[in-house]
Amino acid sequence: MPGGNHSNVTEFVLLGFTDLQELLFVIFLLIYISTLVGNLGMIILIRTNSQLHVPMYYFLGHLSFLDICYSSSITPKLLSGLLAERNTISFNGCITQFFFFAVFGTTEAMLLAVMAYDRYMAIREPLHYLAAMSHRVCVQLVVGAYAAGNLNALVHTSALLRLSFCGPNLVNHFYCEIPLLLQLSCSDTWLNEMVMAACIGFIITASVLAIVVSYACILLSIWSIRSAEGRHKAFSTCTSHLLAVALFYGSAACFYFHPFSRHAEDRGKTASIFYTMVTPMLNPFIYSLRNKEVRSTLRRATNKLLSCRYSHTSRSNQTEAGTICHSGISRRNKADT
Repeated sequence: MPGGNHSNVTEFVLLGFTDLQELLFVIFLLIYISTLVGNLGMIILIRTNSQLHVPMYYFLGHLSFLDICYSSSITPKLLSGLLAERNTISFNGCITQFFFFAVFGTTEAMLLAVMAYDRYMAIREPLHYLAAMSHRVCVQLVVGAYAAGNLNALVHTSALLRLSFCGPNLVNHFYCEIPLLLQLSCSDTWLNEMVMAACIGFIITASVLAIVVSYACILLSIWSIRSAEGRHKAFSTCTSHLLAVALFYGSAACFYFHPFSRHAEDRGKTASIFYTMVTPMLNPFIYSLRNKEVRSTLRRATNKLLSCRYSHTSRSNQTEAGTICHSGISRRNKADT
């Protein structure tokens, strides 16, 4: 078939979840709200506290932003689909959803690699860390991660648009994922499969290799620290990032590294929930609970908020008491008169 899109399909039907839809709607809505509140709170906390204006938290702020966007590219449509009798998405809407999902997913994978390198520099060169990881360097690394995400999404989307879809249009998932769309195409998908394998292979290899090499160097640096307390303190700064990496790549691997049979697709839905919804929700809690600086800053912000509220309440009570007292004096003066 010649190149170019000649699709008869104008929409896709997302089969999603067919059981316990009301219960799943409540659960997924709570997860999504927690994702928004947790990550927005992390961004505000980092932006408003000068003690957190260091490279590590600069990257963490972008990770929180990506988690919001990553989850928002999927979850709103999932929630609306659970309440609809027939969950459909237009052809253009499907392509758009996949594009943004690929942008934010790829960018997050690259950013996790950047954060591993940042941890290596902090442990390897603590005295020169801020000089080596200057604001300019941090911006360049983040821009590179976003550029990689956009380039990967553009390549996949361009390759997808050359395909024709003649029917059927049933997608056994809750969002438009490229391997499932390739199964529905009536065009030759060989080129798309090669592009997908090459891009995903390169991204995973590059990001995972960067993470592995960074942590290998970190372990060597920690091993050279003489005191057990120093080694523990150095390694504790990496545990949050390691857990975030394990959640992201572990759940994604469950979806991408298995044959796309119907039974495997059903298992893939569960894995997809983890890396599109659960992981973005957990990341701010992982970094806040495991990080002393974030906990300390959050505690101070909470205490400040409570003290301001208490002070406002006290002033209101004093004003009210003064008004009552003044009213009583006025009444007595009138009575005397």
